[in-house]
Amino acid sequence: MSEGGVSIDPICGKPVVEEGSATFEYKRRTYYFCSAACRGRFARKVERIRVSELARLGALFADRKARWGLA
Repeated sequence: MSEGGVSIDPICGKPVVEEGSATFEYKRRTYYFCSAACRGRFARKVERIRVSELARLGALFADRKARWGLA
């Protein structure tokens, strides 16, 4: 979530005005969506999307290239 009441839809990547938009709360974080369809898609795959989001953040802060799978 960013200042000014605008967030990014985690499914389609569109900017979303937080007030009046579809929301979903998961693990004490509120996600905002551009439509009910994006919210429903997120709700069906919430844990997979959350893990992917955390992996991207970890790769951003790693001091070397991220490796996935078995070595």
